[in-house]
Amino acid sequence: MKNQNYSISFAVDQSPEQVVNAINNVRGWWSEEIDGSTDKLGAEFKFHYKDFHRSTQKITELVPGKKVVWHISDARLNFVKNKTEWNGTDIVFEITKKDDKTELRFTHVGLVPTFECYGDCSGAWGFYINDSLRSLITTGKGQPNQLFVKGALA
Repeated sequence: MKNQNYSISFAVDQSPEQVVNAINNVRGWWSEEIDGSTDKLGAEFKFHYKDFHRSTQKITELVPGKKVVWHISDARLNFVKNKTEWNGTDIVFEITKKDDKTELRFTHVGLVPTFECYGDCSGAWGFYINDSLRSLITTGKGQPNQLFVKGALA
C-alpha cells in the first residue's frame, strides 16, 4: 500500500546548511508564538494558538545539512473530535543536494487521510512549508502566523 503520510517537497538554490538553518528558525516561518529552543538536538518547544491548537515538539534528530525530525509528544487540536490525533506523530525534514539545487522534503509521519484534521492540517502545512518556509529560505523573510491572522484557521 502506498505511503499516505502527508508530504510536500520543493527545490531551492540555497545550500543544505541554509535550508536547515531556516527550518530551525521556526518562529520565522511557522509561528512567533513558539516557546523553547528550536535548534538543538533533544530540545522541546511548544506551539500554541489560543485554545484552537497546541503541541509540544521534541527535536529527536538533527543532522547538519541533511535532516531534522520533531516528535510530537503532546498535542491538542480543538477543532476535531479526536483532539489528540497528532500525538505520537513525527515531523520530518529531509534535505538533499540534487545537481545545483537543494531539495527539501517535508513529511508529517502519521498525518494520514483517515485523520479528521487531514484536510485542514495538510492545507496549513502546505502553506507554511511551500510558501512561508520557502520564502524564509529564499528571501530571508517568512510568513509566520499568516493562516491565523487571515482567519483561515481561526
